[in-house]
Formats: sequence, C-alpha cells, structure tokens
Amino acid sequence: MLTLSGITKAYGGRTLFSDVTLQLNREDRIGLVGPNGAGKSTLFSIILGEEGSDDGEIITERNVNIGYLPQESAPAGDETVIEIATAISPEFVKLRRVIKAWEHDHPIESTHPEDVHDDVHDKYNELNGYHIEAKAKQILAGLSFREKDFDRPAREMSGGWVMRAHLARLLTQEPDLLMLDEPTNHLDLEALIWFQEYLQGYPGAILVISHDREFLNSLISHTVEIRMSKLIRYRGNYDDYLVQREANEVQLLAAYKNQQREINALQDFARRFGAKASKASQAQSKLKQIDRMEKIEAPTSDEKKVSFSFPQPQRSGQRVIRMTDIHFAYGQNVVYNGIDFEAERGQRMVLVGPNGAGKSTLLKLLAANVTPSQGERELGHNVKAGYFSQYRVDQLDPSRSVLDEALDTPSRVTEQSVRTLLGSFLFRDDDVFKKVSVLSGGEKSRLALVKLLLDPPNLLLMDEPTTHLDMNSIDALLYALGQFEGTLIFISHDVYFIRALAKNVVHVNGGVLTHYAGDYQYYLDKTKSLSARAALTAGAKTGEPAKPAAPKPTVDRKEQKRIEAEQRQARSGKLKGQRQIVHEFEKKIQALEKRQADITEELEKAETYQAGSRASGLNREFSNNADELAEITPKWEAAATKLAELDAEG
Repeated sequence: MLTLSGITKAYGGRTLFSDVTLQLNREDRIGLVGPNGAGKSTLFSIILGEEGSDDGEIITERNVNIGYLPQESAPAGDETVIEIATAISPEFVKLRRVIKAWEHDHPIESTHPEDVHDDVHDKYNELNGYHIEAKAKQILAGLSFREKDFDRPAREMSGGWVMRAHLARLLTQEPDLLMLDEPTNHLDLEALIWFQEYLQGYPGAILVISHDREFLNSLISHTVEIRMSKLIRYRGNYDDYLVQREANEVQLLAAYKNQQREINALQDFARRFGAKASKASQAQSKLKQIDRMEKIEAPTSDEKKVSFSFPQPQRSGQRVIRMTDIHFAYGQNVVYNGIDFEAERGQRMVLVGPNGAGKSTLLKLLAANVTPSQGERELGHNVKAGYFSQYRVDQLDPSRSVLDEALDTPSRVTEQSVRTLLGSFLFRDDDVFKKVSVLSGGEKSRLALVKLLLDPPNLLLMDEPTTHLDMNSIDALLYALGQFEGTLIFISHDVYFIRALAKNVVHVNGGVLTHYAGDYQYYLDKTKSLSARAALTAGAKTGEPAKPAAPKPTVDRKEQKRIEAEQRQARSGKLKGQRQIVHEFEKKIQALEKRQADITEELEKAETYQAGSRASGLNREFSNNADELAEITPKWEAAATKLAELDAEG
C-alpha cells in the first residue's frame, strides 16, 4: 500500500534517518516507538508530504486515502461538533449545510429531505450522507460526547474535546491508512477503552505513535523502532518488542566483540610483519581484509534516560486528609453537593471517571487550589500537600529561565544541587538557560516534576503526570513513585501507569464518589459484576419471550401430557440445581464483601494500630479476600448466565 525507500533526513548536522526503508500493507497495525526527539513526528510529516526528505522516495498505491490525527489541533472555527465529525470531504460539508439550512427554514411544513432540490439531495445520497451522519453520532457518543453537544460550536469547547471531534471525523471517514500521533492524550478511561475496542475492528491499516504501553499492547501487531538513524521492525506488540530487542542486543554485542577480536588479530599481524619483505604482502592483505569488512556498530543506545528518586518526606499522621460535606460549583454548574472524602498514610489512590465528572476539581479541592462554598478540609498531623497540575503553564512562569524557575522553591537548595537534578531530567549544559516559554509540553512536565522534588510533600496530588512523557521517563517516574513513602492520589488515563501504582480506586461521576478497596483490576471486576447483576435483574423484570419450540412428532394426548410432565420436571430439577449453585456463590460473595467492609471499618480505627500486629493481619486478610472475590466473581457470572438461559427456555 505504501513504501518508504532509502529515506534520508538530517537537521543541522544531525541525521534523523539514514537510508531507511519501511513497508506498510493493508490491515497492518504498527506502533512507531523511540525516545522524544528521535524523529517519529518528522517521519509522519515525510509520509504525509508535509516535509521533504534529503534522499529516497515514497511509493503509494493509487487511490489510497490517508487520515492523520496530530498531537495538537488547530483552533476551532464556527463549525459545530457534528460538522467537524462529518467533514469527510469539502463537497460533503457543502451539501450537508445546504440541506440543514433548508430543514431549518422549513421546520413544520416539511421535514422530508426529498423536498430539497433534487440535485443536492441526489448527490448527498450518493455520498451515503444519512448513514455517515448516524455513524458520526455513534462515534461521538463512544468518545463521551453528549447528544446535546453535537450542535454546539466547537470553539466553545476545550482543545481536548476539539481533538476528539477531529478523531471522530477520521473514524467516520475510515481512511485506508490511519496515522495517529499520541491519540490517547485527550481521552478519559471510558473513551479510551471504547477507542481501543473500536480500533481492534478497524478495516484499514494503522500507524500509531503512543507512549501508552497498554494501548499499544492491545492494538499493534508490529513495532517499528527509530534507533541510531535506522528503522528496526519487530513482530508483535510493545512487550514482545522489548523481549526481542533485549535478545537482539545480546546477539549484536556478541557479534561486535567477535568482529573486534578478529580486527585486532589482523591489525596485530600487520604491525608485526609489515616491515618484513617476505610478509609485507600478507600484512597488506590483512589490512585490505579489514577494509572489506562490513563493520558492526557497537550496540550503544542513543536514548537519554531520566534518572531520579524522591527524597523521602517527613512521616505524617495516620489520617492524612479529610473533607466533610463539601459543596462546590462553577457558577450554576454544581459539581459536588455534600461529599465526604478521606485518605490515610501510605495509600495509593487513583481517581477514575469520565471527563467532566469532577476528578480534577476533587484533586484541586484536596490541594486547596479551589475553595468550596460549604464544608471543611482538614489536613492530618505533619501533612504537607504537593500538587502536580495537568496544566503545567498554570504553575510555571514563562518569562523565567529553566534554572530560575527551578530555584524558585521554598526549600533551601544550592544552585549546584538544582543543576544536578535538572540534569537528571535532561536539562543539561545550556538547556538550563532556556526560557520556559519555548519549552515543549514534555519539557514543561519534567520541569514541573523537578520543582515538586525540590520541595517534597508527604501528600502527593498528581493530575495526568505522564502526559508528554516518553516511555523511559514514565518508567523512571514509576520507579520513583514506587519508592515514595508518602500518600499518593492521582488521575491518569494511562492504564499501565494505573496498574503499576494504584492500590485503591475512587470512581467519580455525577457528583458521587464510589470507593473500591482494591487495585484497578479489582475495580474492573467489581464494576463488571455489578453490571451483570443489573442486567440479570432487568431481564427478570422484562421477561423476554421464550424461543419457539421445535416441531414435535404427533403422539396421543395422554402420552403427550406424560412427556410434557417429564420435561417440566427435568427443567424444574435443572433450574433448582442451578439456582442453588448461584445462591451458594452469592452467599459466599456477600460474606466476603461484608468481611471486607468490617475490615475496612477496623482499619479506620486508631486503636487497631496500637494492638501489635493486628493491623498487618487485617491487611493480609483483606488482600486474601480480594483475591478470592476476583476468583469467585467470574464463576458466579457464568452460573448466573446459565440460570438465565434455563429460565428463558422454561
């Protein structure tokens, strides 16, 4: 479908690509990986024809459509959300506006598009207009748009929502090659899960840049790494790539060492015998042999890795923060109407829920960045809160240099210690004198982390900390947070990051906080179980009609009654047995859930922590119960589904 052949590209003496080749076939799923600055976005620009290469060519099959989603979108104009989502071609946009304008001018007399001028309607039908609009609305709903937002002007919405509208346009258009540059940055977890599932059934090829490991693992079948100016293709998802790359590193290092030993031996021969007339020709032959060799490059990485750890903060009291009867609104938009919240020392809690549900507002309330109209916020003993905003520009002064911004901290620090820390975050040499205003999103994220580390809190509140970080930086941040001894409450749409850190989950939606005393998988299992129970309850109330029975052979009435009685008895026996199985599972689940609630109540009491090892024993029991719940819930779901099927048959 598309071939890059011999592509070379350099900027100011730095070679990004040197004679690289890449083949893209229909239905390929390829993840493009490499550190920030390796050239991933530049390669996209070359493929799209927005930027030329110094050498090489791109060969594209005739009539191949390419769709592209950049990291950042242009400012929105007067178009509505649905107009962006259906803008699959200029002609389609024009025809749709003509028809919608006509419908607006004839709201009562006629709502039939057939009454529009025949030529306009015929062309719109040829483009499958009404199907496309229905498809766009379905995709917008999957990306968490509400129906009332479809006709809102896009300029009234945030940049993240405008990006979603453009993503909906691409999915509606369904190009042969879908090129996505960090498509998950502006998605909440619900939209991300929907998007992953949608792409798994996408009919075209996909080339994606992403720092979301879980997203790549769920989607791609090949990984292409940009490394040392080359494109190296691996079969499999991102985890498969890591395993293969490590194996290749070992093989390459062994081959390099063997070649170096051979070269040294040949050079040694030439040095020893080059001056002897009888051996001079042999010595020259050895040197020519070295020249003819295809040299193996030393397997040294060109990636710069962030290296740091959190200074351990002062130990806080057991109860870290408590909020009681909190009311908060933005104007007429009520976000919270009397919520309570509490966190204890050492908890690692993730806030999940759809965009706009109030997660960031909750974090700001915890950080005292906004003030509630009613209610109390109480910090525990020795608690110091630190807030890492999703919007870095709110915390950084664009007029300062990187060094001056880092030095602006309440802690007493030396310039040398600050420069050392900046260096570990890739601000090296003259980089520290750059103005904050010229930094990229990733650089601002790293600088904000530096400021946080220079004044370490014991209550760490982080809103989307991985945005604009590459995978090495994310891994380094995970390592540091894994060593952090304070309390962590965070928001993230990176499932890999959440799974690695979260031990508690709080679901935020509609002004309601729902606490789950387990990790992210426990939360998924629990919500799935609740959904299954709700579906079964709804099914029992609606009473779906039984499937039509198969035709029966003709028998006399007495015999037919006997057969029917036996069948009823058999069905009744099966139902009774299956109900008992479901009942036993439900009893076990209820007992475990009740015990979990009792343990949670015990762990909230101060005296629990004064009774020797009682707290640790309760924590172990809680963990064991959570594992047992995770194991038994799928069994209950299977048994309940079978019971519903038997009930429908009867």
